[in-house]
Amino acid sequence: MSESVTLSPPRGSHGRGHVVHGVTDRSHNLPLPTRTERGYLVAVLSGGLDVTRAAAVREQLLRLLRPGASRLVLDLSPVSHVDASGLAVLVGTERRARLLGGSLRLAAARPAVGVAVRAAGLDRLLEIFPTVQSAVSSPARA
Repeated sequence: MSESVTLSPPRGSHGRGHVVHGVTDRSHNLPLPTRTERGYLVAVLSGGLDVTRAAAVREQLLRLLRPGASRLVLDLSPVSHVDASGLAVLVGTERRARLLGGSLRLAAARPAVGVAVRAAGLDRLLEIFPTVQSAVSSPARA
């Protein structure tokens, strides 16, 4: 059994898409563009990283990580907002990457997303970079 994703406009959104999860027997795939750059897998998240998408995003991110391929950079430039569920996804992804001998780096977060990460104190746990380029070219944290 897996979740499916349906798009429906949230109240007061004036037609912008909103992701709603429901449990069904069909698989789903959220678009999660990835590329390899300087030994890092770079994944581009978009939209909101919130309770409506957390489970699906977590599933996809954890599927990307495996032994020998556990250095992940998340390009957050298209992410509009993050809530506690989204922050939990980031923490869980970082833990899995570390357990596999790798790392998680966040890059290019919009100001609102950066504020949420810092307000939760996650800037002490997660490596945060102003650009994807700086994330893939900076040496590992001591």
